[in-house]
Amino acid sequence: MIERFLNKHRQVSVWPAKDAGRVVVLEYLIEKFDRGTNYSEVEVNQILKQWHTFEDWALLRRELFDRGYFEREPDGTRYSRTSL
Repeated sequence: MIERFLNKHRQVSVWPAKDAGRVVVLEYLIEKFDRGTNYSEVEVNQILKQWHTFEDWALLRRELFDRGYFEREPDGTRYSRTSL
């Protein structure tokens, strides 16, 4: 199902309108982050920029956090992948 949201370079090129599609995209993107690694916000943004084409890494970062794929420090400086 992820293929319909990707371009030929396997980058996300569409932010799905439906929630089920968004979950598929977020699960694809979270796989780009290593478990047990802490990332700065800048590092998260850089990785997300590599894996999508519609230039809204802040939306993707926020969705990953809000849906429980990322934990972050209260001040927002460090992110880490959760066990989801």
